[in-house]
Amino acid sequence: MTAGGRWRQRLAVYLCMPVTAGKQGRDALAIARAAIAGGVTAIQLRDKESPLPDVLAVGRQIRQLCREAGVLFFVNDRVDVALLLDADGVHVGQEDLPVHEARRLLGPGKVIGASAGSLDEAERSIVQGADYLGVGPIFATASKADAGEPVGPGLIRDMRARWDIPLVGIGGIKADNASLVMDAGADGVAVISAIFDADDPQQAAARLREATEKSAQAGC
Repeated sequence: MTAGGRWRQRLAVYLCMPVTAGKQGRDALAIARAAIAGGVTAIQLRDKESPLPDVLAVGRQIRQLCREAGVLFFVNDRVDVALLLDADGVHVGQEDLPVHEARRLLGPGKVIGASAGSLDEAERSIVQGADYLGVGPIFATASKADAGEPVGPGLIRDMRARWDIPLVGIGGIKADNASLVMDAGADGVAVISAIFDADDPQQAAARLREATEKSAQAGC
């Protein structure tokens, strides 16, 4: 079983976030703390604009929060940052460092996730050794400018029919549509603005956690 397989249930509610303040004026650490209190099971540090010293400084604090709470901590794209922060793993896109090269740098003990917006991309990532796939965008989203056209929950259903790898849906997911993603066969949902920009990040995380758990129980 892959590392991702061992941690399948810890991918249920996956927050992607920068180190900057959210729209409501809360700093990133406060948002991470609230999200964890609400039931987030994984946090990915995803910041392509902040100065590296800021990413490292805030990242270390978020990593510590995650460790204390038993929440997985990932870094987006940057294998070097993942190593410096001793993250649980890294998530790479199709145009980033290939999965097998990330594995060569990180070693066998870390989790490597890969984005996949088609069956071909999924197969390529799986062959290279990805531990889980971030599938999407499922629905239309404004949080990621280069996300592409929505693929819908059906792509997760197609992937689940072919592979047993953990799948996390991403893109336009909220508490009121998370069940559509989970019912298609996802192991979890990844969000950005649904928690990071929410009026109450803790409540937003709790609602997503409740939605994923209800779907998981219904599928038992």
